[in-house]
Amino acid sequence: KKSIFPQDYKGQKLAEQIFQGIILVSAVIGFIYGYITEQFGWTVYIVMAGFALSCLLTLPPWPMYRRNPLKWLPVQESGTEEKKTADRKPKRHTKS
Repeated sequence: KKSIFPQDYKGQKLAEQIFQGIILVSAVIGFIYGYITEQFGWTVYIVMAGFALSCLLTLPPWPMYRRNPLKWLPVQESGTEEKKTADRKPKRHTKS
């Protein structure tokens, strides 16, 4: 059974690196452009655009982030243990 959110630690690391890289590059570009034009608003807009782009590239579970899924253990049937505990008689407490 496939999960809609597969675990992949290498993919998580890649997504984090891409996210941080885009944020860093957009912040540097925004700062330089805002400094040259003397408009702080452009700095904010460029950083926000970088944030939106990084969210678009890293938040959805793209196939490039799911290349190394974890191997999960098979499900153990626990029906026999439940049956044993159900067959036991409840203990009665004695008054002392």
